[in-house]
Amino acid sequence: MTATGEARAGDPERGTLDKAAGENFPVAPFFLPKDWRTDLVAVYGFARLVDDIGDGDLAPGGADARLLGVPLEEAEDRLLLLDAFEADLDRVFDGTPGHPLLRRLQATVRRGSLTPEPFLGLIAANRQDQLVTRYETYDDLLAYCELSANPVGRLVLAVTGTSTPERIRLSDAICTALQIVEHLQDVAEDLGRDRIYLPAEDMKRFHVQEADLAAKTAGASVRALVAYEAQRARELLNEGAPLVGSVHGRLKLLLAGFVAGGRAALHAIAAAEHDVLPGPPKPGKLQLLREVGVTLRGEG
Repeated sequence: MTATGEARAGDPERGTLDKAAGENFPVAPFFLPKDWRTDLVAVYGFARLVDDIGDGDLAPGGADARLLGVPLEEAEDRLLLLDAFEADLDRVFDGTPGHPLLRRLQATVRRGSLTPEPFLGLIAANRQDQLVTRYETYDDLLAYCELSANPVGRLVLAVTGTSTPERIRLSDAICTALQIVEHLQDVAEDLGRDRIYLPAEDMKRFHVQEADLAAKTAGASVRALVAYEAQRARELLNEGAPLVGSVHGRLKLLLAGFVAGGRAALHAIAAAEHDVLPGPPKPGKLQLLREVGVTLRGEG
């Protein structure tokens, strides 16, 4: 076991939160008010942990399963873990949860009068990942993103007290775009989990077979498909970008960071000539800063 693995096994809460550094977008940057940072870290911890359960990426040793009351011999049963996680989520609203990340979340829920629905959506998305591994149409993928991504943006708006129907609509576009970008970066990793988030109808249109996604480098058809999906994500980011101009102060900078993170990741994918199969193309900090500036100016 690596030193990182040992740290995660010894402190699963810290191990989960430490993953924030690898995201395409800032989770809780230093310039935000302390309460916002605390609440955004709590929301991130929930979202990251439920994804780790769904992906089978929990810290080794079964610590999370024990905290959720799941016997060690059943700690590999992801659906059982998700059920236990949902039961512990219930206790966030009417009791004392067992997992430290959910205890951390409890104060955030109370402070912001948050409802269970967005949290339940994220759990439902990970249940779906256990049962659905292919998506026939783009609309099918959008319906998945409604569960897997959009609740996060809605929680950010709720935590910062800025929710309105129009802002939620714009936030949904941004979050769906970020989810699609992540899927494009992780085509090879997802295939290793027997999951494909590229719509089957688009794969047929570009003459891409599943076997093509298992190659070490992408051929022309795969690159064309990735470019097509990347353009869809770019259009969604542009659709949602007015959210940034609808708020002020430090929240504006945070939301610009979300949009810029997606745009910078798309720039990295394009710079790799849309060959995502060797590994996820990642943007550099300079590109991210450029995109933040573009987003704040309302360009792009």
